Amino acid sequence: MQKNVYLCSRFCEIMKKSTVILAIESSCDDTSSAVIVDGILRSNVIASQKVHEEFGGVVPELASRAHQQNILPVVDTALKRAGVTKEDISAIAFTRGPGLLGSLLVGTSFAKGLALSLNVPIIDVNHLQGHVLAHFVEDGTGLLHPSFPFLCLLVSGGNSQIVLVKAYNEMEIIGQTIDDAAGEAFDKCAKVLGLPYPGGPWIDKLAKLGDATKYPFAKPNIAGYDYSFSGLKTSFLYTLRDLLKAHGVETIDELAQKIPNLREDMCASLQATVVDILMKKLKKAAKDLGISQVAVAGGVSANSALRQAFIDYGKKYHWEVFIPPFSFTTDNAAMICQAGYFKYLGKEFCAIDEVPFAKTQI
Repeated sequence: MQKNVYLCSRFCEIMKKSTVILAIESSCDDTSSAVIVDGILRSNVIASQKVHEEFGGVVPELASRAHQQNILPVVDTALKRAGVTKEDISAIAFTRGPGLLGSLLVGTSFAKGLALSLNVPIIDVNHLQGHVLAHFVEDGTGLLHPSFPFLCLLVSGGNSQIVLVKAYNEMEIIGQTIDDAAGEAFDKCAKVLGLPYPGGPWIDKLAKLGDATKYPFAKPNIAGYDYSFSGLKTSFLYTLRDLLKAHGVETIDELAQKIPNLREDMCASLQATVVDILMKKLKKAAKDLGISQVAVAGGVSANSALRQAFIDYGKKYHWEVFIPPFSFTTDNAAMICQAGYFKYLGKEFCAIDEVPFAKTQI
């Protein structure tokens, strides 16, 4: 009788045990950890690295060293904010790629070591799929989620893609950049203007003060749903070159003294051109495929003009649009945790000997 009571009590204890997913994101220069408990996001901690600003871009070796310093306190903080302990963890999700190999190795190694010590499974997550699945994070604020299938415009410093999302584990890239990404174009043009790194937020900030029609930059003529931004970059550089020559000066600062609102107008014109290029291809894909649910994801989805364009296109073409909260636009572990939660429910676990990868498609 006592044995039966014990077994019944133990069964109830197991049944009451929550599903706790710990996630680690370390693909570039942000160390992040998040916790989802029974499908609800409980914490999302991010430690950014300021050291790269003076170099005008991410230095891989410095990034991996900073991850080593940040990962333990970030994971510890995520668990404490979530109100759980490491013994409560059901599985550990981690970004396996794409990204900087040194940075990925730090997160991958930590996830494997912790999982082995706790005897829990690990779940590898594709960073790009994580961005798309950020739209399914339940954070208690009543966020609306798209239904499958939907289109997602994934735009960041390294990617510009139109993704047909058929399921959480079935995504197809139907259009992508054939050269530079939209975020890369922002950053490189910002650098030419003498703006700090990362340039994207500065472009957005100054564009609000400028005339978007001042400088007509070249737009590519690419077939299908693919993008190209190298020609736009060249047009931007040639415009500046011609202005420098016309005013007989050698530096951007000298030119800005002769042309009022130069940087603001250049930023506004550049931003308007990039957004127009992105949206026209997305509109074509939505029309051709007959899909009216459209989402945006990735770092560039924080751009105010792009977010407004989604709202405007949604009203004009009767789309149901999904724009992520700013906290889910940059690299963050919440999106990795969500992808990991889906895979946990599907029992899609990762072998302990899997290694990170630098480049891949969705």
